Amino acid sequence: MAEQVLLVDTKTIQPNPENPRLIFHQDELDALLDSIKQQGILVPLTVYREGSTFRILDGERRWRCAVKLGLPKVPTVVQPKPDRLTNLMMMFAIHHRRNEWDPLPTAWKLRDLEKIYSEMHGAAPTEKQLAELASLTRGEVRRYKKLLSLPQKYQDQLMQELHKPRSQQVLTVDHVLEATAAATAVVKRGILKASEEDEFRESIVKKFVAGTIESTVDPRKFSKLARAVERGDVAMEDARKSTLQFMRLKSETVRDIFSRTVEQHDFQHVAEQLSDRLDSRLNELLARDYELTQSLFDSLERLRKSIRKVVGK
Repeated sequence: MAEQVLLVDTKTIQPNPENPRLIFHQDELDALLDSIKQQGILVPLTVYREGSTFRILDGERRWRCAVKLGLPKVPTVVQPKPDRLTNLMMMFAIHHRRNEWDPLPTAWKLRDLEKIYSEMHGAAPTEKQLAELASLTRGEVRRYKKLLSLPQKYQDQLMQELHKPRSQQVLTVDHVLEATAAATAVVKRGILKASEEDEFRESIVKKFVAGTIESTVDPRKFSKLARAVERGDVAMEDARKSTLQFMRLKSETVRDIFSRTVEQHDFQHVAEQLSDRLDSRLNELLARDYELTQSLFDSLERLRKSIRKVVGK
């Protein structure tokens, strides 16, 4: 049986308070606005009645465009009013299908969903249960939980960024998460003290905003530095000195510190391996009593000069 479509007064419709999508940029609504202007609303809104008003379950962008165009009525399909848990689950189901909501507001609503479930059932949902409730993967749930664990100042900063037009946004949740992971790695290894963790993370965030760090994944090099210290490839003193320099110099990039520490060690380690192999080969040549060819002799002479430059005469 087909659902009945009703024409509802646009002014009686209100947004859903459980909608994780908090920000609607006008430039992203323009294409839909033009389509509705030409053809009207082709897909009815899905709403539920609440007193004398209607709350949107699906179609807030269409409704916003209708308000902008001054349309007196919009086509709707009226559903029974859901309880808050069901309402949130429906919102997440729409999100999962369209994948168009910003991560941080979505994480906040995931927290609400977990809280409501806990109050109703007397226990928090497992990760698997929460993922099923929100129509998400467990990996997505873990990612949203990481966002919720960020200090409030970063959550506020990210929300301020989201209110800007897309073309003007610089800082993303990925930037802050990568900065957080880098800070965790260097503190866990003892390169920095726990009291220096936030200052270090803040320095990465600021360099993302300033454009000093261009690649989102560059801070992962700090995890490589931590592992190099753990292996004994890079001295703790050198790692700490370079990391503090990175924090205090605005122009210092992740690649700068990486080239002074891990990259330098790796380069010299490869050179050492090549030197050992050549030494072994030359000893074998002597053991076989082979006569040097002119080309090999010239090559070894060039090598002798290079070695003198490196280690001194």
